[in-house]
Amino acid sequence: MEHIILSKSELIISRLSNIRMGTAVLQELKTEIIRKSIHFLIALSPTMALVNRPATMLVLMIGALCYTYLETLRFSGVDIPLISSITTMASRPRDKGRFVLGPVTLGIGALLALLLYPSPAASIAIYALAFGDGFASLIGKLFGRIRPAFLWGKSVEGSLACFTAVLFISYQVSYNYKTALIAAVTATLVEALPLKDYDNLAIPIIVGFVVGFTL
Repeated sequence: MEHIILSKSELIISRLSNIRMGTAVLQELKTEIIRKSIHFLIALSPTMALVNRPATMLVLMIGALCYTYLETLRFSGVDIPLISSITTMASRPRDKGRFVLGPVTLGIGALLALLLYPSPAASIAIYALAFGDGFASLIGKLFGRIRPAFLWGKSVEGSLACFTAVLFISYQVSYNYKTALIAAVTATLVEALPLKDYDNLAIPIIVGFVVGFTL
């Protein structure tokens, strides 16, 4: 009788553990989707720059500064309506109790691409940041199973998503297979590095620099 009760208790504990793990995974996916929805918005920058490049750069600069100020207030314990809620929902576990740096590096990365490179290279660099890094994270979270040591914990599936997204969007911008292939390889290699939020700076700067030699 005691053995039966013990077995049932173990079964209940096991099921509760599975439920908790499933809930944690769903929460992580929800967080990543919110983060990457914000991430994808940076893809509007090249189109805005075609209309007015200086104004677009100014918007990115002001946006980064405003976010830094508001996030500093939030980190200090001041609740900012809407902003605090969005930041909290989009925070990864590693961001808990920390200044959430991602949106700052995202805006600065796009700003530097527009500042350093002419239009085709800058556009490809920003699209690589928006779509390459964005799809790498989403696909990696949803379907990532193969995680070799040389990818520093990231998945082969995520890297392939990055490569495919950048290859496609780069060709749509340049209509040059060589440029698209080089951009895709470069973005995939940089995205695989363990840079955390600083990949938002590294991807557009490095991709824009390399692509500039092919245009």
